[in-house]
Amino acid sequence: MDKFVIDQAEGLRRLLAREGSRVVAVTGGGGSPGRTTAVVNLAAALTAHGKDVLVIDECLGPRSVCALVGGVRGAGNFAAVMRGERTLEEAVGRHPLGFGVLAASRDNRAQYTSAQLQKVISGPADIVLIDAQLDAEGALSPLAMHAHDVLIVMRVGAQSITDAYACMKRLHFAHAIAQFRVLANHVASVPDAQVAVENLAGVAGRYLSVSLESAGYVAADPYMAQALKLARCIVDAFPSTAAARDFRHVAAELPHWPMRPAVSACSPATARGYGAAADTAGDALADEQDPEARQARAAHAVHDAGDLGGGLQAVADVHAAHVALAANADSFVAAVTGGHAAPNAASASATAHVGWRTDTPTQRPSPQHV
Repeated sequence: MDKFVIDQAEGLRRLLAREGSRVVAVTGGGGSPGRTTAVVNLAAALTAHGKDVLVIDECLGPRSVCALVGGVRGAGNFAAVMRGERTLEEAVGRHPLGFGVLAASRDNRAQYTSAQLQKVISGPADIVLIDAQLDAEGALSPLAMHAHDVLIVMRVGAQSITDAYACMKRLHFAHAIAQFRVLANHVASVPDAQVAVENLAGVAGRYLSVSLESAGYVAADPYMAQALKLARCIVDAFPSTAAARDFRHVAAELPHWPMRPAVSACSPATARGYGAAADTAGDALADEQDPEARQARAAHAVHDAGDLGGGLQAVADVHAAHVALAANADSFVAAVTGGHAAPNAASASATAHVGWRTDTPTQRPSPQHV
């Protein structure tokens, strides 16, 4: 009841203050953490929840939002909006599920200032999701700097976690961002993912003095690949799957995240952060002329990755324990029943039940809302 009252009051304040859209920049480390897939499915799920959603596609190419959903007619009118030739509503392409898509390539964005880009996100949409393209230094575009939240998508694996931390570190020193949200994607075990996110939050807090909050966990789902082949969102194509339920759960929570100032809003407190970012840029320039300094900085990066190693080893240990328990559970079920029991069988012992939790993602129990 208290949460409902608080959410209702926050919604009323936003309405009276005419704060406009909530803007979320979605990014991630190298590899394929599933960032664009997350953007598309969150947009579909938010639309199903009754929200007016605009997706801004900064990452054009074969893995872009437009390519993922089979192309959205009219999504490439960004330049026409900036020139004043078309209104935002006229320029936005509409996906069949109802959310809008606007392609904003680097070339189209480069010639406009942050203030001019404001018109793109000041439209009627309740939520703007930006599939953010980071520059060579790992910084957000002037358009994505209007985001109130930066959501980092990662997988629960050694390389992906290290990449997510590196992405977060570069963003922090580029923009003095003090809070991030993390979406764990392709998750086989929620407890293991929770351990990974908690360890990552501990390292980020210790070495960067930033806070990390979990945005949720999305199951590793075999039907995701089939949805991609069909150029469909899994929340629409296969709504009963674990991943679809997870995306709907994250989408249900997203509008209730505390509203934070946009990244571009530079208060006196954050101005000091931008000074630190400038110093970092200066250090980078000095590195080009000083090989010893470059080696020292590389060693520091390795040190940070080493601090992540303890958390990753903990995740690996937990996973190995679950695999062993699963094997014991299978032997126990085969010996007692002569076959494999269902994961929720009431007659199973407590120890065996723990092991069954590591079955394939579609069979695992899910804490998500439907």
